Amino acid sequence: MLKILKILFIEDDTIEVIKFNRVLKTSGLNHVIIEAENGEDALHILKEKEIIPDIIVLDLNMPKLNGKEFLRILKSDDTLKYIPAIILTTSNNNKDILECYKIGIAGYILKPLKYEDYVDRIKKLLAYWTTNEIIAQ
Repeated sequence: MLKILKILFIEDDTIEVIKFNRVLKTSGLNHVIIEAENGEDALHILKEKEIIPDIIVLDLNMPKLNGKEFLRILKSDDTLKYIPAIILTTSNNNKDILECYKIGIAGYILKPLKYEDYVDRIKKLLAYWTTNEIIAQ
């Protein structure tokens, strides 16, 4: 039996949020999704510590606090730094990829243009993290 993940999904594009949720719903995946529109909102959620996610999936290009700024703050927190963070973005810029891995991300996934490819990538991402041992908060 696969575990149910608590996923903090940080994305400012409403269409992307709908797509992500649709993949979970149509795939029969009952993971708990906590949504934040930007890094600033996500930090507020994390600092409250009511719900500590098992993984964080985030975009890079967001208002207020972008993905890299968010990651730097996350990885400097002694409690939160162990939460795996996975980038889900359209940026295939090698500088972005390298910088994110240096900060300490657990993965970098490009958003494909075709919806079928998007579904496949999200399913694989979630299949991996439901079978991978993660630190209990």
